[in-house]
Parts: sequence; structure tokens; C-alpha cells
Amino acid sequence: MKPFAQKFLLGYSTLVSTVLLCVVLIGARKPQTSDFDELRVHRIDVVELDGTLRMVISNKGRLPAVIIKGKEHPEMGEPRPQAGMIFYNDEGSENGGLIFGGRKNEKGEIVDSGGSLSFDRYGAGQIIQLAGVDDKDNKFAGLSVSEGGQRIWLGRQDPGIASVSLTDAKGKKRIVMQVTADGTSSLAFFDAEGRVIQELAPKK
Repeated sequence: MKPFAQKFLLGYSTLVSTVLLCVVLIGARKPQTSDFDELRVHRIDVVELDGTLRMVISNKGRLPAVIIKGKEHPEMGEPRPQAGMIFYNDEGSENGGLIFGGRKNEKGEIVDSGGSLSFDRYGAGQIIQLAGVDDKDNKFAGLSVSEGGQRIWLGRQDPGIASVSLTDAKGKKRIVMQVTADGTSSLAFFDAEGRVIQELAPKK
């Protein structure tokens, strides 16, 4: 083969290899998308590019225990009896979630019935929770704001009491405004020991 032809083939093959390499690299960087009419799964993990867990959507059998910085800690609580969605912060630590459930036990009693949407402080417990529960043990629905302990409650409690409760930093209730199921309304003020120091009610 003549030197010119050899140089031409070498240059051509180099060019083709370079173009193919670029196509492969560009294709590898292009996000892959798919369309589905229906999807059946037991669990979905949403992760960052580095693998950090950011969200889990799961049935109750696959819902993980508490995860801190990517490590699961089953010793930190009982298995969750609900399905739901758990949120994780930038470090892969749990910081809230949406859970829901409801079933009857062997005695025919309603248990674990209701749902909860909550968000946590960094490295600590809940700061806000919207929850509704109606089963054999608990019947309430409302919004709770916490700072260590619960500071604000706005909602309905059994037996049909609608209330707004404000507590101090130690969790002691200090003001409670409520209306009972029969329409009786009141506003009560409490001291640090939980004793009523003043109560206001409409004149009959």
C-alpha cells in the first residue's frame, strides 16, 4: 500500500473513532426518560447523582426504619405499620414524611387508621405535623407545631372538642380555647403547674 493511502486510512479511522467516542459520551450524559401507562412497584428510592437517598415511596412491608446519614437504625423504633413516603435531607437523614394506613385486628377493632404529614428539624424531632387518626385508641385531627415539645395544637379531639392550645417551652399548657360538641365555648389560662388561673365563658 502506498504511503499516501496508509496516511489517509489512518487519519480516517482516527476521525471515525473520535466521532464515535463523542457520540457515546454525549449519549451517556443524556437523561433517559420512559413513558408508562401503569407501573406496579413495592418500593421506589429517589437518590441524588452521588447515591444519597432523598425519598422513599413504599408499601408498609418495605418502608425502612429510621435512616441517619444513609444508615438504617431499626433499633430506634418499632416497625412502621403504614405505607407512605419518607423524606431525607441532603445528608441522607430522615426529616419528615407522609404515612397512612388503616386495618382491623383479629378482634375486629380498627387500628392504625389515619394519616400524617410531618417535617422535622435538622438533627431533631418534628417541627410541624398535620395528622388525622380515628381508631380504637385515638380519635383526633389537627395541626401540631413543636419546639422540643408541642407548642401549638389546632384541631379536634374526642369527644368532639374543637380546640386551640398554646404551651410554654416546657410543654405545659398555658392557654386553651375550645368549643365542645354541644356548643359550649371557653377560654382558659393556666399557670406553670397546670392550674386554671382564669377562665372566660360567654354569658348565658
